[in-house]
Amino acid sequence: MTMTREGSLEAPIRHPIDWRSPEFYDEDSLNAELERVFDICHGCRRCVSLCQAFPTLFDLVDESETLEVDGVAKTDYVKVVDHCYLCDLCYMTKCPYVPPHEWNVDFPHLMLRAKAVKFSKGQVKARDKLLTSTDLVGSLAGIPVVNGLVNATLSNAVGRGLVESVMRVDKTARLPRYHTDTLRKRHRHLVNRKAQGEGAGPTTGKVAVFTTCYGNYNEPDVNEDLISVLEHNGIPVTLAAEERCCGMPKLELGDLEAVDKAKRANIPVLKALVDEGWDVLAIVPSCVLMFKQELPLMYPDDHDVQEVADHVYDPFEYLLLRHKHGKMNTAFQKSLGKVIYQASCHQRVQNIGQKTRDALSLVPGTTVETIERCSGHDGTYAVKQEFHAASMKIVRPVANRIQKAEADHFGSDCPMAGAHIAHALGEDGRQQHPISLLRLAYGL
Repeated sequence: MTMTREGSLEAPIRHPIDWRSPEFYDEDSLNAELERVFDICHGCRRCVSLCQAFPTLFDLVDESETLEVDGVAKTDYVKVVDHCYLCDLCYMTKCPYVPPHEWNVDFPHLMLRAKAVKFSKGQVKARDKLLTSTDLVGSLAGIPVVNGLVNATLSNAVGRGLVESVMRVDKTARLPRYHTDTLRKRHRHLVNRKAQGEGAGPTTGKVAVFTTCYGNYNEPDVNEDLISVLEHNGIPVTLAAEERCCGMPKLELGDLEAVDKAKRANIPVLKALVDEGWDVLAIVPSCVLMFKQELPLMYPDDHDVQEVADHVYDPFEYLLLRHKHGKMNTAFQKSLGKVIYQASCHQRVQNIGQKTRDALSLVPGTTVETIERCSGHDGTYAVKQEFHAASMKIVRPVANRIQKAEADHFGSDCPMAGAHIAHALGEDGRQQHPISLLRLAYGL
């Protein structure tokens, strides 16, 4: 008689995403796997507090005639799928049945498969395709004549009401401004390939900044702070000659062909930089995760993808790796006092430890409190009319902790999450990215 283990003590693993296989898109096969995994989740329910996907599933079960997953209509499975934004926290922090456990539960990647099937059937809204076309929206909104109109429309009640009625973008959600003076325009001079870096551990000591769509079009100042901190640490900085969206928004939509298109544009450029001795940093954790985890799982046999993955870093991971070898500038000029920040989900999934906390704690007279809870933003989830209320429910415990902390500074490793938290607090614009705090501590 064989026994099924209740949980696993082995390190979790991820299986390659077999997205090119015909079975990946087979709806009967998908529904069978959804029913199997949903039944395991129903019997466990540890993830009920993470996001709205699990309460939605458990409500469907509890309201069914059988009070089991077999009583839930398969046409209702999509209600669960739509609430999953691939934060990965269930896999990383809660689920005892992830592989190599024999039950082989990878809830986020099963949701990804379901989203891909939904997309392949043409069941995705035009709004969602537009919201995830970040390069297109950013470049159009950055045109000087268009820019003023877009920002004016998004910043007044009448305009927001119109956007809500046409696109179902919630009129109370926080939307970012767009800049004409993008990060890449500001730093054309940084396309420089001749700089020499001083290596430390696995780092080469010279950095190519992947600006990200958000960090280029919406909050270029955060990238300015990153560049300033790197240069203050004696690290030469460059930008890739060209850059596309990392593909994470399209991944979350299930548009895997668009992910493939982004990969074919970005990987050759980044691989050339890696070959020239550059490490790659990005200020948005989701972009780092895309290159570190999702693309290698989608292309397990692509050597170039793996080479890029091996040289992509979170900014604080990078600085702390160099600090281990005495190569981080710790001559801080200002105390930060009390800092509280939300560790973004896609940074936590990278398994790098609390590098942001550790780096900020190097500043004399500074105490740091970390919140390890999802903000519920996801880039697009929080702005959609049908999901905005759920996103505000998810962010509320984070906002409450920040409010009670009465800290000098608050924010998130993800600039979008930080803005969403500030919005929940009614303090739009007061959030500060941790890299901005580091620049402040340097007195730059």
